[in-house]
Amino acid sequence: MFIDEVTMELYAGNGGDGCMAFRREKYISMGGPFGGNGGRGSNILFKVDMGLNTLIDLKYHRIVKGKKGANGLGKGMHGKNAEDITIKVPPGTIITDMETGLIMADLTKENEEVTIAYGGRGGRGNIAFATRSNPAPAFSENGEPGEIRKVKVELKLLADVGLVGLPSVGKSTIISSISASKPKIAAYHFTTITPNLGVVRARNNKSFVVADLPGLIKGASLGEGLGDQFLKHIERTRVLAHVIDMGGFEGRDPYEDYLLINQELEAFNPKILEKPQIILANKMDLEGAEENLKQFQEKVRNIEIYPIAAAEKKGLEEAVLALANKLEEIPKQPLYEEEKFESHVLYQFKVEQPFTIYNEDGVWVVRGDKVEKLLRMTSFKTNEAAERFAMKLRKMGIDDKLREMGAKEGDTIRILDLEFEYKE
Repeated sequence: MFIDEVTMELYAGNGGDGCMAFRREKYISMGGPFGGNGGRGSNILFKVDMGLNTLIDLKYHRIVKGKKGANGLGKGMHGKNAEDITIKVPPGTIITDMETGLIMADLTKENEEVTIAYGGRGGRGNIAFATRSNPAPAFSENGEPGEIRKVKVELKLLADVGLVGLPSVGKSTIISSISASKPKIAAYHFTTITPNLGVVRARNNKSFVVADLPGLIKGASLGEGLGDQFLKHIERTRVLAHVIDMGGFEGRDPYEDYLLINQELEAFNPKILEKPQIILANKMDLEGAEENLKQFQEKVRNIEIYPIAAAEKKGLEEAVLALANKLEEIPKQPLYEEEKFESHVLYQFKVEQPFTIYNEDGVWVVRGDKVEKLLRMTSFKTNEAAERFAMKLRKMGIDDKLREMGAKEGDTIRILDLEFEYKE
């Protein structure tokens, strides 16, 4: 089964909790803090596997959860980092953040890999909090939560040449004749329902990859027939080879077929028509094909036309050599502009309130990534830990904001699932 698009939810592993411990040895009193840090949680990575050509494995693993790092231990021992999770994908895989719409990675090279969701760092043990003013801190941190990402994983085939045309014009016959690919061939529409790739070698020993894409019909860019499901695979090709039935199958006009295909390509993505093109005038062995070709050549003068009869393997060698030579002249271009990538977004400095406060049925609710992360990483096992949490809230300005909004002594404050009383 050919699967070329999957939506996934990624939950990187949480960091391990830091340890609160004290050194206790015979004849040594007040040995000081001795708790180690927690380990890092699992990162989630995507890596290219050249042996894959579909995303079918991901279809049944749409939710991926990383493991938590090991907790810190006494005697200053740090917890072990959790093992990273590697998801293997075929070359040509694009990963997009569903929330921002920005591209996180375009994986095209062998063994290329990228980290998409980072595991949380381990919480610090009480050794890390020792200071001159507080040499024996009685608190530690919980592990940092891992990143949560919802992504679209999309495959756009890596091919140098894309064969495009209406159904039954002979695309599958061509690719089976010039490569080792063996697509289904039959005398009815839509025999090709998934893209086929074939490696082609020209007589000058230059080789390239050809993609035979399912036949297009009028309205394909809007979802008709097999629709735009496979049009995206044309975007990565460097040359378009229009396959035109010069025999006029089913009474069709070859020139009208050519215009129709271009209209659908332009409707899907106008940049596709900027790619170099050649025309493979197929089925020249049929009656009336020669006359149709003459009329076609009078209307299309700015594109190279190669008459072929794929079923009899006539004219294919010259067409393959022309494609190989054309590819030599065309540099490989990136599929997307840099500003579409997450790593190239320019974030301007803005002074923003790191939290929001609102009253809900008499309860003051505090929201914000920073304050919620602080809560999750606070281990409320000792009074000192609770006092440290309260002090950090004051430094963030939450106490002042509550007072300004009219909070009174004894009012209930809620952060996530934690509720406590407000005190002046």
